[in-house]
Amino acid sequence: MPFELPDNLHPDCGPVAWMLGTWRGNGKGDYPTIEAFDYGQELIFTHDGRPFFHYMARSWIVDADGQKLREGAIETGFLRCRGEGKVELLLTHHTGIAEIWYGEADGGKLELTTDAVVRTESAKEVTGGKRLYGNVEGDLLYAVDLAAVGQPLQPHLWARLQRA
Repeated sequence: MPFELPDNLHPDCGPVAWMLGTWRGNGKGDYPTIEAFDYGQELIFTHDGRPFFHYMARSWIVDADGQKLREGAIETGFLRCRGEGKVELLLTHHTGIAEIWYGEADGGKLELTTDAVVRTESAKEVTGGKRLYGNVEGDLLYAVDLAAVGQPLQPHLWARLQRA
């Protein structure tokens, strides 16, 4: 599906403009404290002409045949474009975690690292993370590394999504 830049795209958002829209696909997850799993996911990036995108993601756990077993993670936030490819991501999760990420976007790639993580009393301990998003052959590929529950930073999620 061809993608056209919106007329009202803020110039600071140019390096991440390729992310706009709805993406769907499948991924895998793993971590020392949980059993490996497969999941389906939908990511939505919207904008209104100001220098940020609203971001919403939802996922669901699937079986080996891709059939939905149950709901998974939900996160939402704002990808703030600061010019010259600099970005900030403010992100909240349904699990009681809020994060601030800083990074850079260039050439169809966005790399982010956590600066701050806060959590509610009932949330699991998360101490940091890294995210890499890339435009590969028109698909959105991403990988998430996580440091949580006493574990060092390591791979946690990876997926390939197609533009809906």
